[in-house]
Amino acid sequence: MANPTNSNLPLNRKDILILVAGLCIMILGFFVMTLDKEPFGFGFLGITLGPILVLIGVILPIFSLFKIKK
Repeated sequence: MANPTNSNLPLNRKDILILVAGLCIMILGFFVMTLDKEPFGFGFLGITLGPILVLIGVILPIFSLFKIKK
């Protein structure tokens, strides 16, 4: 049995969880955009809230992966 603390993976558990959280936030943002009842999605959900969630879902993993580790 291999020791889980001596893993050769480039990402640790925290980084993987942040990547999965970012993916879930992006999926939630796309789902929120589909909930808009206005024609062509021009309401608050389709134009404002959904894209903000997708943007957060993209930026969160990027900042977590490229942060300076001391």
